Amino acid sequence: MIEKIADFCIRQRVAVVTVIAIVTVILAFFAARIEVRTVFSDLLPTRHAYIQVHSEFKDTFGGANIVTIMITAREGDVFQLPILKKVFDLQNDLQQVPAVNQFQIISLASRKLKEFNSSTDAVEANPLMWPNLPETQAQVDALRDKVLRNELVYGIYVSQDLKSTLVTVDFYEHMIDYGVIYERVEEIVGRQRDDSVDIAVVGDPILYGIVYSHLPETRDIALVGLGVLVVLLFMINRTWRGTLLPMVAGVVSAAWALGTARLLGFNFDPLVIVVAMLVTARAVSHSVQVITRFHEEVENIETKGETSQIAARITLAELFRPGMLGIGTDAACVAVVAISPIPLLQKLTVFAVVWLCTVAVTAMILTPVLLSWIKHPRGYVHPIDVDGWLLNPILNLCVMVVTTRARYVVLVFAAALLAVSAYWSLSLKVGDAHPGSPILWPESTYNGDSAEINAQFPGADRMFVVVSGKENDTIKQTDVLLNMNQFQRFMEVQPEIGGTISLADALPSIHRILREGNPRYLELGEDQLVNGELLYLLDSLSDPGDLDRYVDTLAKNGSITLFFRDRQGDTIRTAVARIGEFIATHPLPSGVDAEYRLAGGVIGVLAAVNEVILKDQIKSIALAFLILVLSCAAVYRSTMAGMFFMTPVILSNTVTFAFMAWQNIGMNINTVPVAAIGIGLGVDYALYVCDRIMFELDRQSVKDPAAAVATSVHTAGRGVLVTAIVLSAAIVVWMWSELKFQAEMAELMTLWLGVSAFSALFVMPSLAYVLRPRFIFGEAASIAPGRSQPVPAPA
Repeated sequence: MIEKIADFCIRQRVAVVTVIAIVTVILAFFAARIEVRTVFSDLLPTRHAYIQVHSEFKDTFGGANIVTIMITAREGDVFQLPILKKVFDLQNDLQQVPAVNQFQIISLASRKLKEFNSSTDAVEANPLMWPNLPETQAQVDALRDKVLRNELVYGIYVSQDLKSTLVTVDFYEHMIDYGVIYERVEEIVGRQRDDSVDIAVVGDPILYGIVYSHLPETRDIALVGLGVLVVLLFMINRTWRGTLLPMVAGVVSAAWALGTARLLGFNFDPLVIVVAMLVTARAVSHSVQVITRFHEEVENIETKGETSQIAARITLAELFRPGMLGIGTDAACVAVVAISPIPLLQKLTVFAVVWLCTVAVTAMILTPVLLSWIKHPRGYVHPIDVDGWLLNPILNLCVMVVTTRARYVVLVFAAALLAVSAYWSLSLKVGDAHPGSPILWPESTYNGDSAEINAQFPGADRMFVVVSGKENDTIKQTDVLLNMNQFQRFMEVQPEIGGTISLADALPSIHRILREGNPRYLELGEDQLVNGELLYLLDSLSDPGDLDRYVDTLAKNGSITLFFRDRQGDTIRTAVARIGEFIATHPLPSGVDAEYRLAGGVIGVLAAVNEVILKDQIKSIALAFLILVLSCAAVYRSTMAGMFFMTPVILSNTVTFAFMAWQNIGMNINTVPVAAIGIGLGVDYALYVCDRIMFELDRQSVKDPAAAVATSVHTAGRGVLVTAIVLSAAIVVWMWSELKFQAEMAELMTLWLGVSAFSALFVMPSLAYVLRPRFIFGEAASIAPGRSQPVPAPA
């Protein structure tokens, strides 16, 4: 069948190239129109219980797209007329930002922060600084006193040293455009920056907006990497075909994949550019193998007076099996990520699988078809012989190691490396591994702002936990409110949680005010009736929506908001575990039909994502390994083949996971796709090398395993070495990216390529030479190392 496919492609080469060209032009048209943006809903595992709670209550208790702005006075405190005017202007200007929830802009200048007073005549609620600014110093001093008396403002919206104050704003998730919001917020905040204040801004809309702002830099780095790729291919291969054809394969694959994604209605998330780099690298890698084999075959046939078409047909036929198996295992290993309920990963899986499948056409079919028109060059484009002074010495070393007892040293080293890496990989963290955002460098302005806000206030990131009753007025019950209060004190023991707030904090303040400010009455009502009256009074003194952050209109569901100082995976898991511990040890009162429901806000969303990744990543890796074993066993008709080719995959992935643990790179929604593609990456090189050993043994009249290994290393191994060097150099340039995530993924991919090449050139040939698996060596499996054996004459 393979021979027929190869023969058809070469005989009908004009038709094949024409069809591919037409499809490429059509899909390139759509590829140019693909949207580059992040869709928040794609980040949510919608079936997870936490996300269901978040979706149900996000419009009242607070969403996951809150932006926090901190204004800090450089001299004195914030209670200065010029600084208060900045707060006032920010409050008003933020209402004009697209997708803003105007009822969730909270600051000293908003209507939501009030002072409650009582007299013999009435109870009054007056906004602290709305609708007008203070005009005199006396009014400013009075405002300071009001803040100091208000436990719902002091420490939460004004820092305890009075030098900083917050403005928080939430956005509707279904309308959000991170790039637009970032630009508008930066413009508004920029107008308020001067020598009197420092302004810090954090929140996911700002974070993803920063990623958008780096798209021009990302484009420039990609072009530099492409330039490095072209130069190195030109220097090593010394021919234009060896330089341009791998690039043609990569470009055509990209056009097909992006165009298909656009037709399917997918957007292109800026953070998955790393995945695009890795898949494009696969196209270049397979194309380099094809060109290397063609060079060898075209030299052989020209001595017989045959044409390049024959060489191209032989190349296609001989590399079809390892190439298609490598591409198929790549695609299958990525496809298992689709078991995740996170839409972004599901869409990315379809996107990556389609892209990988296009490599089967561009590298394994288009490249040899184009080569069929090319004759062997009579000379080289430049005189620098990279093979002579770099590649051949390395390949000779490989042959020497494999065919001598040094192979045992390599295998012992590989086993030790595997054991040490396996130990370190156990420390790999799920979720963010550092305070601040792992997407940006620690010294970035954003992470600096995050650290400053978390140092001055309870925390910039929030989780809300819902006490949900089956009946109206459940939250008014004293026992329920006391339990909520106990929950808050229990959770505040965790150092990373800077504070909490709920209706159980608001009602005692109203109770005290009704008692003429007597602090003895800073407590909840004695029963549901009193609490209901306090809540009614608080509601009557508030504007519509003021109480939404505490309780719904029927007092059926109440919110407890937890403020987090960081969003590390360990912090979130500890908090979730402590919540579970409290629920188990401090149940809601008997007779109350209510329950605690986790969890909303940005921390609730991250908790859900981390749990899904922890649960599904193990399944994905196990399923990917199973697919790899079954695919290799089926193609080579040997169960031994399936287990044999697990070696480079386990080694490369274990080393990479250990590196991630060592460098504190967490396994999160951004790194999972790279890890999935890396599973298939580890086996491609080994397939080409081992398949070439099989080919050499098949055509030998005298079975000489050492000669077969040497030939394989110097042919297929050369393609492996060239690919590893060229792609590593092209990827290394990403380490200078302003986005830490891109730089870290470049490190991971470079390490993957290096370990995979080491496995294919040293470990796998050594292992094959020692174990002599019959699916590779056939009749030569019983020949002792260093010996040869004549092939029996056919009967």
